[in-house]
Amino acid sequence: MEIKGSVALVTGANRGIGHAFARSLIDHGAAKVYAATRDPANVTDPDLVPLRLDVTDPESVAAAAAVADDVSIVINNAGIGGAGTKLLEGSFDGARQAMEVNYFGTWAVSRAFAPALARNGGGALVNMLSLASWASQAQFAGYAASKAAQWSLTDALRRALYTQGTLVVGVHVGFVETDLSAWTDAPKVSPATVAELTMQALAGDRFEVLVDEETRRVKAALSQPVSTPPVA
Repeated sequence: MEIKGSVALVTGANRGIGHAFARSLIDHGAAKVYAATRDPANVTDPDLVPLRLDVTDPESVAAAAAVADDVSIVINNAGIGGAGTKLLEGSFDGARQAMEVNYFGTWAVSRAFAPALARNGGGALVNMLSLASWASQAQFAGYAASKAAQWSLTDALRRALYTQGTLVVGVHVGFVETDLSAWTDAPKVSPATVAELTMQALAGDRFEVLVDEETRRVKAALSQPVSTPPVA
């Protein structure tokens, strides 16, 4: 996939990993990068093209796809944690919202922009996933479920869009230095690292990015028998 001279769109591009993706695309020679967000006023980087897009609103997604019909790279980065849902008590509202944004939002954007990618030579579709796609914990069960669903969706898109020449890339990572992981003191990687490794994957036509060592360890362990953790 040739990044130089491309036209790209990044959802949730006003901050965090999304902004890092957008900046990295510019640094690698992209001709135009749409910074898609619910409020374009939040996009302050002068090198980016602000675009209104709410991934949970079908009309907003359709309108954005009509405007950005020149894209050859789409990065589905917009996401939320859904941490308000506890595993064994309380409301499911947070988990439902995480599924709406992370899973259905990615699906909606991918579906809307797939025809433009086909018209523009195939290009690439990148989905920002997580180590949590493969390993859940009680404190973020709703988020992990949405990421597991998004991983499954990514596999379906990879198979379906292959015939139109679209490279579909899944990016998995543990904790990143963003607001979403501010609650933990665990080791974190920088958004710039996530973005740069993704650019390398695009340039090398690779289907998957495993950013950090913990993510690579968890992925490798998927073939092992399921075990029960010690009782505290």
